[in-house]
Amino acid sequence: MTRSLLLAGAAALAFVTMTPSVQAQSDPAALSLIERLRPQAGGQTRGIRVPGAVDNTAPAPAPVQPAPIYGQQPTQPAGTSVAGPGAPTANPTTGTSRPTQAVARPPVRETTSDAPSASITVTFASGSAELTPDAERALAPLGRALSSQDLAGFRFRIEGHTDTVGSAALNQALSERRAAAVREYLIAKFGVAPDRLVAIGLGDSQLLVPTPPQTSNARNRRVQVVNIGS
Repeated sequence: MTRSLLLAGAAALAFVTMTPSVQAQSDPAALSLIERLRPQAGGQTRGIRVPGAVDNTAPAPAPVQPAPIYGQQPTQPAGTSVAGPGAPTANPTTGTSRPTQAVARPPVRETTSDAPSASITVTFASGSAELTPDAERALAPLGRALSSQDLAGFRFRIEGHTDTVGSAALNQALSERRAAAVREYLIAKFGVAPDRLVAIGLGDSQLLVPTPPQTSNARNRRVQVVNIGS
């Protein structure tokens, strides 16, 4: 038992004493951020769903339905169900059947940037720009990712965002302070070069989840990291 504890303690100490760049290779969250923040060959974004992006993948062709024969009930292919989207519905005027169309749902947005980027929910005390322990834990994979050799040649914009609770002016000032706090933390804790990080605040001007005024939403209280090139 004692030997197991000693080995676990030694492993934890070895991880702590690693450089952030080496730690990133052992941290799945950091590796995921590296993939999201590193431009793909040809300048395309990697692993990011972009608002307004067009899916160039051709849709699968719809099965050809035989023309209905007057006085004959339409046949249903074996093994299919009449329930759910695409099921035939009766036309009250002619009595014939026609397939319904499924309603397309809008894609879930991950960021509000069309560059390689990632949104991270960072916990702050109400009205404060001081990082909480939960915020530091959320930012640790980002610090390791930015310190890695994979991203060493890039600069990043740290954007502070808020939800719509409070006035626009207060949210703007608060987002600026919070973005600056994140930048300083990454510099001090992970040794990211100051000239690689630019901090700006965007208040509630770029909501990830559109909401009415005075609406609390955790997904809108976030820090977005955007790759702005070398």
